[in-house]
Amino acid sequence: MYQQELSDSQWARVKDYLPAELGRACRPARDNRQMVNAILYIMRTGAPWRYLPKEYGPWQSAYTRYSRWTKAGVWKMVLGELSKDREVKNLLIDSTYVKAHQHSSGAKRGQAAQAIGRSRGGLTSKIHASVDDIGLPVDIFLSAGQTNDKVPAWCLVEGRQVEYVVADKAYESESLVTFIEAHGAQAVIPPRRCSKPRDYDREIYKKRNLIERFFNKIKHHRRIATRYDKLARNYLAWVTLAVILLWLGFENRT
Repeated sequence: MYQQELSDSQWARVKDYLPAELGRACRPARDNRQMVNAILYIMRTGAPWRYLPKEYGPWQSAYTRYSRWTKAGVWKMVLGELSKDREVKNLLIDSTYVKAHQHSSGAKRGQAAQAIGRSRGGLTSKIHASVDDIGLPVDIFLSAGQTNDKVPAWCLVEGRQVEYVVADKAYESESLVTFIEAHGAQAVIPPRRCSKPRDYDREIYKKRNLIERFFNKIKHHRRIATRYDKLARNYLAWVTLAVILLWLGFENRT
């Protein structure tokens, strides 16, 4: 058994949300649990699909199942079911760069349409995320690497009823602070040196390490630490799947 495979309790939590596969009389469909464990193997190791160990079945079956569920929004739906009852008090937002491998190039409509851009590190994508006050992810977005952090910040904050929104100096903006306060929250964002001095809660700001730890956890998976997927939809699905594992791990501890 590979260390990343789902435990019995984790599988029981998600199995009812996964679509049933009918297969054919001459070739029955592979078991969903086997296919999910195969997908987790690829995510953790970063291996090409063709290198999937034989005990997981044909790599084509695992890839087809992953692609089909990604297009249908299954991973996003599972995450929504796991997190729907969670109340968020504090919202911590940030972003992280991901190096785009040469294999991620060549998608239709160009790199910009697939959230790949050029920054100081070359071709990169950027994961934008928000977590709550115990480090559980709330929202995730994907953009090209050169995208300014403040652009997706509005989407991360909008519609959230929280007490504090915590971010670093990259998010310092009078318009964003006003937007946060209009939503009934207090902005905990230190000002830049060249900006007008503004007070912020330094004790609350110490919690910002939670989102840095979140990015560190999901980048343990090599399919996330380096982007190999041509399509933004497929890469974001890997990130969503890693977030699902964090939620399942949290439920096991409670």
